[in-house]
Amino acid sequence: MRKAALHNLGCKVNSYETEAMQQLLEAAGYQIVDFEEKADVYIINTCSVTNVADKKSRQMLHRAKAKNPEALVVAAGCYAQAAGEKLLEDTAIDLVIGNNKKAELVQLLEERLAGQEPQDAVIDISATQEYEALRIERQADHTRAFIKVQDGCNQFCSYCIIPYTRGRVRSRRPEDVEKEVRDLAEKGYQEIVLTGIHLSSYGTDFKEEHQDLLELTKQLHQISGVKRIRFGSLEPRLITEEFARELSAMEKICPHFHLSLQSGCDATLKRMNRHYTCEDYLYRCGILRKYFEDPAITTDVIVGFPGETDEEFAETKKFLEKVHFYEMHVFKYSRRAGTRADRMPDQVPEPVKKERSAVLLKLEKKMSGEYRSSFAGTEQEILLEEPVTINDEIYMTGYTKEYVKAAIRLDGRDPKALKNTFVSGILGDFLTEEILLLNEK
Repeated sequence: MRKAALHNLGCKVNSYETEAMQQLLEAAGYQIVDFEEKADVYIINTCSVTNVADKKSRQMLHRAKAKNPEALVVAAGCYAQAAGEKLLEDTAIDLVIGNNKKAELVQLLEERLAGQEPQDAVIDISATQEYEALRIERQADHTRAFIKVQDGCNQFCSYCIIPYTRGRVRSRRPEDVEKEVRDLAEKGYQEIVLTGIHLSSYGTDFKEEHQDLLELTKQLHQISGVKRIRFGSLEPRLITEEFARELSAMEKICPHFHLSLQSGCDATLKRMNRHYTCEDYLYRCGILRKYFEDPAITTDVIVGFPGETDEEFAETKKFLEKVHFYEMHVFKYSRRAGTRADRMPDQVPEPVKKERSAVLLKLEKKMSGEYRSSFAGTEQEILLEEPVTINDEIYMTGYTKEYVKAAIRLDGRDPKALKNTFVSGILGDFLTEEILLLNEK
């Protein structure tokens, strides 16, 4: 039996695809081993979102070959798509599989192992309109299942290479999504998270029917066994009165919305080619707060984008305080060859990026703590996931619908029996900076 090891780099979509590839290999009779073990085949699902991600991808590919020089080393995913020809020249890499070809992994492997050179393992991703048929039967986390429903992006933000590595928007058929969710619900998964490269564009490529993310959500909401539905990153412009009103009528929807922002300055947003203003973004947040009670609104912010002055950064910080996010993912701008931003003048020095990042991380910590504190004394329900030890005492942790982390005392109970169960109670004191104690009813 051949041994295969997989390693994932990058986003939740990549994680989903890596799990799908693993299950394809298992079905074909491969034994899956840890990446640190000696294997016959190493598969690295690469990322290309930044130049640093490219470097990490190359490092992992070379690391795999060093573990076993006789092994077949496979580069899959976004970096493979972007730099396919370059990777084919690398003696450490035996097979390059681009996006929209991962479903053919086993066939491509067998061809290569038979001494053949696989054809069309990297396609012109910008020319395809076909959604790659990958699905999973199970996930490592038995409480929350990530479901990929969409691929590709048509936005062409000036800092982003993704439209070139993932292609244009392609949506998964709703009946196929439903089948996967039903199957996972039957296996005990109680929370699903809808993900995609540009999730908000789901259904825009279906020309002959009205099928968008809202319609898909309505269909999934009817599936018994699923208790929670959570969204990945959303485009602010998706948030309309109709969208929020209809979501608020569905009891399974988690009031946790990750609205991509990137900057709180209109001038910076324009250079980024983001298609909204700060005023519009704030308006969309207001809609969510109108239909949901104290929803968790989270975001991404890039500091040090080319041309970002001290004044523009100050404007961003002021806007972030005004929105008052639950959580922010703060990124220092990283140049990516092949994007417009890489060619822009007035590149911001790294020390300035570092300083601005530190300022926003401090702000994030403050706002996050304030949001969590607002739940103290309220009755909440958490879905239990895993045990943790805090101050020599064992607790079982889980999340509210808003994705606020809380914990219950185990008091001698078996954590395996508690995992994937719902527990209600009153939230009390902080056990750590991020975890509240749930006093069970």
